[in-house]
Amino acid sequence: MIRIVDATTVPKAGRLAKKTNRLWRIHGAFDLPSERFGFLELTDQRGGETLDRIPAVAGEIRIADRAYLQPDRMAIVIDAGADILVRAGWKSARWLDADGTPVDLLALLRKASTRGLIDRPIWIGRKSGPALDLRLVAIKKPAQAAEAAKRKAHQAARTGRHQISNSTLAAAEWVILVTSLRPDSFPTADVLALYRLRWRIELGFKRLKSLIGLKGPPGTDERSARPYVLAHLLMILLLEPLIDEFEDSPRLPAAA
Repeated sequence: MIRIVDATTVPKAGRLAKKTNRLWRIHGAFDLPSERFGFLELTDQRGGETLDRIPAVAGEIRIADRAYLQPDRMAIVIDAGADILVRAGWKSARWLDADGTPVDLLALLRKASTRGLIDRPIWIGRKSGPALDLRLVAIKKPAQAAEAAKRKAHQAARTGRHQISNSTLAAAEWVILVTSLRPDSFPTADVLALYRLRWRIELGFKRLKSLIGLKGPPGTDERSARPYVLAHLLMILLLEPLIDEFEDSPRLPAAA
């Protein structure tokens, strides 16, 4: 089973909600090939996005974006018998070789610039426990996508009022992934194809907000606001088995 994890938010009601960043956060796991949510949890803004929030199922492949590059929590999911495939930022982990020597990830990217592809063992340091024995898969983006990523990085720097580094711009040219999937079972192309499925959960959240009409609950009293959101989550779970009838997007074929 392929399980994509992510979260989306809706604002809480009240004039001060936006200013104080008060919101409801919906944590979801979107299962493939069934093309439906297999897990939903509602928290407020204090409920962080963590890779192990959703109980792992032995044999699953858990796919997540870079916000979920959390080594200790990745270890929990792997120890439960699941595999992980998580996007990474170039400086968002403590990259190591097998002997614990630090790895300069940016240097690896530059060295592989001509080929445009990396697939090699990597270890990630943890706050507690031994380093995670994983696999680094990185692919250089097409020129147009790389330029778009650089523009986005520049915009983020302007918004945050900080200076952007040349290293960040160089790394923006790459999609960087770490996975526990082994190359003898999942070649490079398969790993990249698996990560490209991550957008399916975005469609699921889109259905939740557009088809089901989930917006911020109208009242400020959490005793009524929470059931309001939960009722919409129940509706999407009930309607997803019928989704083929009112969606243009094709479903993935069932595994042979």
